[in-house]
Amino acid sequence: MTGVRNWLAGARPRTWPASLVPPFVGTAASDAAAAGAIVWWRAVCALVVSLFIQIAVNYANDYSDGVRGTDVARVGPQRLVASGAASPNAVRNAAFAAFGVAAAVGVVVAAAVSWWLIAAGAASILAAWYYTGGRRPYGYRGLGELFVFVFFGLVATAGSAFVQDARLTVLGLAASVPVGLGSVALLISNNLRDLPTDEQAGKRTLAVRVGDRPTRAMYVTVVFIVVISPLYLSLLRPWAILGLASVVVAISPVRTVLRGATGKELVAVLAGTGRLQLVVGALLTVGLVLGA
Repeated sequence: MTGVRNWLAGARPRTWPASLVPPFVGTAASDAAAAGAIVWWRAVCALVVSLFIQIAVNYANDYSDGVRGTDVARVGPQRLVASGAASPNAVRNAAFAAFGVAAAVGVVVAAAVSWWLIAAGAASILAAWYYTGGRRPYGYRGLGELFVFVFFGLVATAGSAFVQDARLTVLGLAASVPVGLGSVALLISNNLRDLPTDEQAGKRTLAVRVGDRPTRAMYVTVVFIVVISPLYLSLLRPWAILGLASVVVAISPVRTVLRGATGKELVAVLAGTGRLQLVVGALLTVGLVLGA
């Protein structure tokens, strides 16, 4: 069971809200949801694809950072490769297996909806691998937040609505903004925690590039946009205003960041940001369905 726990920890469940929220919100924002005509098997497939890409990127990051040696000194939970709990090849193969599950399920959905989904899925997989993989990983160049917003926001959320409607909609794109920024906040909180060790290891994340204080300001700004986003979404579906209640969940992690917490104290911020993303996602999902 120790091995099972290690692999589960390596899949980083605290980051899963970034993959679970987009399919729910995107499906709720679809015209099919408004008409009470959701194709449930497609919704489940979108959820599986999103989750397994998240798991794959987590294993891929574990592998790439591990073989580079950038995970040797870290504040958060130890990774599989860096801690010696699993070999680099095993972790890489786990990432490929998760990518394979996502790709296989994605092909099934694409066959039923549109082959354009193949291109979106392939781009997502490439973005997941090259976040820390390859010779010039973009995560080491301060571009992680941008790509997270695009793929865990626009692609995953609007894409889930597309899976239902077979077209892009204004609401699907609008709903992807708070979802994507929720994932960005999750990444910022992670990189803020790891800022000293990433800088030491030569990992030039956006947090390393701009410094501690601007990173904290960026986190607070992104969270603020996330919690007020139901205001504009309510113009399209009035009950989306329910999402404003998420501000209660945002208070604790924002306070912790603003008071200058460092190191292990920021682990709680990562968990709190994940909870915020789940709450925002749940409230928006309910609100979008009720307002349909």
